[in-house]
Amino acid sequence: MSEVQQAKLLSTGAPPSILLSMTAVTGMVDAVSFLALGHVFTANMTGNVVLLGFAIGGAADLSASGSLMALICFAVGALLGGWMTRKMIPQDSGAALARALVIETIFFFFAAAVSIGFTAPYADHKQKIFSVIALTAVAMGLRNSVVRKLAIPDLTTTVLTLTIAGLAADSSLAGGDNPRWQRRGTAILAMLAGATAGASMLRYSIAVPLLVCALMSGLCALTQMHLESKRSL
Repeated sequence: MSEVQQAKLLSTGAPPSILLSMTAVTGMVDAVSFLALGHVFTANMTGNVVLLGFAIGGAADLSASGSLMALICFAVGALLGGWMTRKMIPQDSGAALARALVIETIFFFFAAAVSIGFTAPYADHKQKIFSVIALTAVAMGLRNSVVRKLAIPDLTTTVLTLTIAGLAADSSLAGGDNPRWQRRGTAILAMLAGATAGASMLRYSIAVPLLVCALMSGLCALTQMHLESKRSL
């Protein structure tokens, strides 16, 4: 393999800035889903499984049907992502991510459109609730499936459990050498910032944070496509 080919191989995938932006979008999506869609998660499936268990166990103010729909739609999105990347090679990983982000953007735009006029009390809008759950869960399942194939450490864009565990377990306090601590810390802050922004924007409308998610995903898609066009030169 020539040096040029090696350089192109190493430059595939996505830059951390795009993945961190997507992590912030995840925080916004979970803010919308948990605070406005009946205490469900459409990006964080670990939390969603737990909430489903709580609902089945009879906990008040939780929706078993909403959580179940989120799980099913997330799985549908992941299935679509798996189909898209079934023959993906390292050199094509960035292009696959760009395509996934375009589809994610479309789903978020539809979710924002559906949620126009969707204001508190949210429980009075059951059809809108299930529509937004379905659209955002499919989008997040698709993205999670594609990013999983990229296998970039500490930047899954949807979960932080292993990131936080790694940050602590590999720290100097535990006798480690603090590998990738900047990336891990920034991922945590990105999710926190997204969740904070999403919760704040809900004061105006559910459509607002979803529209911001669509715009951010669209910008990431355009950036990724621009990078891929440069790589192909």
